[in-house]
Amino acid sequence: MNKILVVSDNHGDQQILRDIHAEFVGQVDYFFHCGDSELSKESDLVDQFLVVKGNMDFEDFPIERLVPLDDVTIYQTHGHLKNVNSSFLNLVLTAEAKGAGLVLFGHTHQLMCTASSGVLLVNPGSISQPRGEFQSIGGTFCTIEITPKEFVVDYYNREMHLVPDLHFQFDRRDL
Repeated sequence: MNKILVVSDNHGDQQILRDIHAEFVGQVDYFFHCGDSELSKESDLVDQFLVVKGNMDFEDFPIERLVPLDDVTIYQTHGHLKNVNSSFLNLVLTAEAKGAGLVLFGHTHQLMCTASSGVLLVNPGSISQPRGEFQSIGGTFCTIEITPKEFVVDYYNREMHLVPDLHFQFDRRDL
């Protein structure tokens, strides 16, 4: 079993990343940042998070990343080069081609958690500039518990409080 934390689109707000890391260190196995961090390569936060490059990042971070964890491979990207504002088809096709069962992405600033064609797609939303249906929460990130049988996704607000209505469980055999 692994538990990961996923955050995206803090747009230069380094303090929130520090706060999240301090609160969850020891509770999760990996910290993923899905782009638009606006971090410099010299920032100590780069050593704390698996960071990918967003459209507002100017450092030489990877555009995408594959992370094998036990029996699932995670595909991580920001999403702007996959046209996620229009469709998730490019994400699904890329995940299928790379053998990934879990996709982490950002860019839209809107949280999302859905299964498509055997792949779980998760957007943590923007921690600093949320948009869409859940904008009133004031910024979100999520944790994902990965077991051999299921994915459990929980969303949190900027105050590190669990948002009970944003709890999702997916039986991996049904994906």
